Amino acid sequence: MDDSNSSEPNTLPETAISSRFPRTLPIADTIPNVHDCSYLEERIASLPLKLPSRLLSLEEFDHCLAGGIRRSGVFLYHTACDLCTACEPSRIDVRKFIWRDSFKRVLKRGDQCLTIQVANPTLDEQRLNVFNLHRTQRGLGDPDSQYRPEDYESFLVDTCLSQTVELSFWLNGALVGISIVDCGRFSLSAVYTYFDPSHSKLSLGTYSILKQIEFARDTGRQYAYLGMYVSDNRHLSYKARFTPQERWVVDRWVAFD
Repeated sequence: MDDSNSSEPNTLPETAISSRFPRTLPIADTIPNVHDCSYLEERIASLPLKLPSRLLSLEEFDHCLAGGIRRSGVFLYHTACDLCTACEPSRIDVRKFIWRDSFKRVLKRGDQCLTIQVANPTLDEQRLNVFNLHRTQRGLGDPDSQYRPEDYESFLVDTCLSQTVELSFWLNGALVGISIVDCGRFSLSAVYTYFDPSHSKLSLGTYSILKQIEFARDTGRQYAYLGMYVSDNRHLSYKARFTPQERWVVDRWVAFD
């Protein structure tokens, strides 16, 4: 899974983030994005969308990640919710990550039976079918509302970055999971992972995170960003198991052991 020859982690420059967005990045449009919260009931989410006028460099994306910014499709976003700070971007310093015995077992089991391919994100019928199966069976959306090809493409194929990759997981020639991962110079960022729920014994959600941490380490990057942590959401609270980690709390990174 290497995309560089370096095994020594590059260290993110310890410069103060005076602005969450790089000053070098031109923004073509800002779109207010207020809607019912997808993570917590009876709350309103505010996630303003920034549309860059060009692709971000690897270093510019590192800057965004270090300021708690994430990407969805061609947009950059951050939380700006009134009276709620439950959503906390999380990250792992791969140099410090603790490989617990349970993680080692998941990694060994997956490595023994799965084949992994690294490529540009793409769309086909089997990817869309596994995505909708995962979404429906894990209660992540309205079971009567399936993603269409154009929905999938705008969510997981389109990007505003110089480098976004797809990690695909295969079992006996069949697609069982996908992780979409954004790349900076010093960081990797998990965008979205989905998998066939019928292969629960492989712990594909955990396995995909471990492979991203491994990928970051093997390509000389310092951080693996895991996305949002929300303590009261069962689909997101599991990230607390990966330690030590840091979470973006209000306006700074805070260490959690």
